[in-house]
Amino acid sequence: MSDLLETLRTAHDLTDSEILTFLREPQPEQELFAAADAERRKWYGDAVFLRGLIEFTNYCKNNCYYCGIRAGNSHAERYRLTNEQILDCCKEGYALGYRTFVLQGGEDPYYTDDKICELVSAIAVQHPDCRITLSIGEKPCGSYQRYYDAGARRYLLRHETASPEHYRMLHPESMSLENRKRCLYDLKAIGYQVGSGFMIGSPYQTPENLLADIRFLQELQPAMIGVGPYITHTETPFADQPSGDLHLSLKIIALLRLLFPKALIPATTAFGSMHPQGRELALKAGGNVMMPNLSPTAVRKLYDLYENKICTGEEATQCKGCLERRIQSAGYRIVSDVGDSLVKNV
Repeated sequence: MSDLLETLRTAHDLTDSEILTFLREPQPEQELFAAADAERRKWYGDAVFLRGLIEFTNYCKNNCYYCGIRAGNSHAERYRLTNEQILDCCKEGYALGYRTFVLQGGEDPYYTDDKICELVSAIAVQHPDCRITLSIGEKPCGSYQRYYDAGARRYLLRHETASPEHYRMLHPESMSLENRKRCLYDLKAIGYQVGSGFMIGSPYQTPENLLADIRFLQELQPAMIGVGPYITHTETPFADQPSGDLHLSLKIIALLRLLFPKALIPATTAFGSMHPQGRELALKAGGNVMMPNLSPTAVRKLYDLYENKICTGEEATQCKGCLERRIQSAGYRIVSDVGDSLVKNV
């Protein structure tokens, strides 16, 4: 085992120069992934928690340069699910054993606070033993409080990059890293289990940017850390930019597991979109969450944050069976549980 890996395994931290060396130079992969897997088993055993994902709107007012549902994509076919459709997705997911539902969408002005609260309350009444997660972007603190009061308990908001200079390369001037961070700290102060994270291999990203991401996460101490390889979309200003690297992405998953032993770390769909066994590889590198899609199959291809996204044609029952087989083949087991993070919200 290398000295860097041994330090990481025992101290759960590295100096700035050590992290940059870790990112830039080859590491003993077999030992790295084994150490990350041992750490996740120490805290979570072989459990993999499922989150039923419902992509309920692909309208978005923002124009992030990397995103396929950006407002400026005039070729996107837009949709919104009705409350009845969303509740049907939750009902189907519950029957399949899911105990967390993730409502994800673009920043859609149609969904006022009243509409979001009505929806969250309806799910909470229908499934009082489940956790409700929102992933609907940047909002005022008062809005986050209303969603919490309605029954939402988790919120996913990836910071995408913690470097102000890099943030400006990826977003229009109307958006700011300062506001994104404000949202994350507001959510934690209210009491949400917060998830954040970043793209790996996004345009113009440097090892120093990744170091800034790690240091920000250490400051924030989120309950969940979602990362995945950047994947190019042709209907964006970055159409000619290369996608991120799977190898580096897996390496960073392992690094995050060793830096944040108690965090929930998903094996995201982007891993599976880059490699047939990408999600299994991410689990073996330290991941312990998967987010199968509960959205109606008719709209799945329309929620195209990036291209060539997997699992857009399967019914929810098919998706659950496929995931169960994949998870078992990787040496883990699905747990029908709300799967709260062991990270304390302080």
